[in-house]
Amino acid sequence: MTDAGFVARVNAAADRNRSLVCVGLDPEPERFAPSLQGLPDAIFQFNRRIIDATADYACCYKPQFAHYAALGAEDQLLATIAYIHQQHPGLPVILDSKRGDIGNTAGKYAQEAFVRYGADAVTVNPYMGLDTLEPYLKWTDRGVIILCRTSNPGARDFQDLEIGGKRLYRIVAEQVATRCNSAGNCLLVVGATYPGELAEIRAATGDMTFLVPGIGAQGGDVAAAVRAGRTADGRGLLINSSRGILYASQGEDFADAARAAALTLRDEINQYR
Repeated sequence: MTDAGFVARVNAAADRNRSLVCVGLDPEPERFAPSLQGLPDAIFQFNRRIIDATADYACCYKPQFAHYAALGAEDQLLATIAYIHQQHPGLPVILDSKRGDIGNTAGKYAQEAFVRYGADAVTVNPYMGLDTLEPYLKWTDRGVIILCRTSNPGARDFQDLEIGGKRLYRIVAEQVATRCNSAGNCLLVVGATYPGELAEIRAATGDMTFLVPGIGAQGGDVAAAVRAGRTADGRGLLINSSRGILYASQGEDFADAARAAALTLRDEINQYR
């Protein structure tokens, strides 16, 4: 791990690879190629080949914790993150665990993400209040990626509720930007499925970086998301694709297909930067 902050590291990777693509590593072993079926380390072997195939078209990777924990495969998650750091050291890793708890427990979750797994950034849920973010923010060289306007249809159930004339997601964005980001290590999760809200949050938060899910399987439009969310210098977005890259093929050519899908997405994003 370098001393530079997470945003600086991810921007360096984005510039080097001309890419805003975040590759989500969400393994579903039942969708693996036949040659991997039944291997004791099938998840790691799958991830390794995906990573090697896409490393020059990505700016970061994002393993989703539940996809490993549900299968008792935390050892393969550890191996995956270590592999990225060792073999592709310029590419940061986001641990997508969406943790949210108070005080000492939040500190343990930060330790889990940053010490046990060695992640460069972690996703967190701010619902219990800004004090629950403080244990993560102490790790000033790591990214703290806060849920703001998520990509799922049910996001409207709570995130659109108005408080004092502003919707809750807007309040979260403004509070994080003004009260939490003194070290410049906060990012926001803002879904590509809501480009209007993406533009609103960009206007409210300046040049903060957004993790943008919802492209591909969830139906988000690349052009609309990039135009709504980019910063003036064409940065500010980490556009995640998981299934669209990982399972571009379920045959033995899965790594080549993933590479082609990552390149296609990278180039599509770059048309609108």
